[in-house]
Amino acid sequence: MTDAGELRRRTQELLAAHPPATTDRLDFLRARFDAGLAWVHYPEGLGGLGAPRSLQAVVDEELAAAGAPDNDPRRIGIGLGMAAPTVLRYGTDEQQARFLRPLWTGEEVWCQLFSEPGAGSDLAALGTRAVRDGEDWVVDGQKVWTSSAHLARWAILIARTDPDAPKHAGITYFICDMTDPGVEVRPLRQITGEAEFNEVFLTGVRIPDSHRLGEVGDGWRVAQTTLMNERVSIGGMRLPREGGMIGPVAKTWRERPELRSHDLHQRLLKLWVEAEVSRLTAERLRQQLNAGQPGYEGSGMKLAFARLNQEISGLEVELRGEEGLLYDDWTMRRPELVDFTGRDAGYRYLRSKGNSIEGGTSEVLLNIVAERVLGLPAEPRTDKDVPWKDLAR
Repeated sequence: MTDAGELRRRTQELLAAHPPATTDRLDFLRARFDAGLAWVHYPEGLGGLGAPRSLQAVVDEELAAAGAPDNDPRRIGIGLGMAAPTVLRYGTDEQQARFLRPLWTGEEVWCQLFSEPGAGSDLAALGTRAVRDGEDWVVDGQKVWTSSAHLARWAILIARTDPDAPKHAGITYFICDMTDPGVEVRPLRQITGEAEFNEVFLTGVRIPDSHRLGEVGDGWRVAQTTLMNERVSIGGMRLPREGGMIGPVAKTWRERPELRSHDLHQRLLKLWVEAEVSRLTAERLRQQLNAGQPGYEGSGMKLAFARLNQEISGLEVELRGEEGLLYDDWTMRRPELVDFTGRDAGYRYLRSKGNSIEGGTSEVLLNIVAERVLGLPAEPRTDKDVPWKDLAR
């Protein structure tokens, strides 16, 4: 059993062999992965040591104290939070060996090809087709709201392989090379002025069967692992006290007493407490996770994340008065990451509107929490056993 003392010893050995001050950043990250100190709860040989997830903090603290570089997790969040646990759970030995190391070091960025123009909240209604052709699958369709598609080398993709089966049963899960012929990425300019999202058109894209995750027709079950991890990574991210959206508001309140009012004070106190409760709940949720298989409680955390962000950013705009109506820059750009705290109040207010859509709409997540966490009766569904090809569209 690997304990905290053993992890500290291994971390110090890594630092001695690869001093951060004189070692190339990428070389250090590769060495850290090979030493099993990337994500300690992963198996040996895949960046981990099979240790408890909670011991990752021991490694992170030692490396931070030594000034070691990290893998810029915000830039590669889709790979770390969604693709990696799915590859770990359903990937073959060859797939795990090929994809996990460059994913973790950030050498290869990942995106998610799930949502479609006609299949967003009802994702299982997706219409992108994958047809078997020898050892390949030929994929045609359109995906939308794809974060980081303009940066990504790889994508996790679900496509319909059996239109005669009910919609949940005829889906298969693939890994798509975003550099292949037939993959076209177009920017989607958002209300913030920038385009972190994209739409992706797939025209005759050939994906080898060796890049399939899970069994043919079992893609919906594989996708549930991705979706549950996505909601945990969005709603259950590790933050310090006053981290996230509540931080800039609290800072403004302390530094600008002329903006204060009794009503704003009461609202800020309420949201501060809720943000802290959410932060501590997320910490408890992370401690309960088993590698690669979170529970449906992550849906509740993602719900709370969206609501709090929108309420806090609205309060911040109101607190700043006329200043809150200003906006720093409407320039069209395609950013590498979403930076809620690095921009002004107007950006936070506009960008948070998407929080109740991305990672599962709040309406869908309310159903998930009601049915799978609280055990309430499911909504009647008349399309569960109908072949996909016969559904009204």
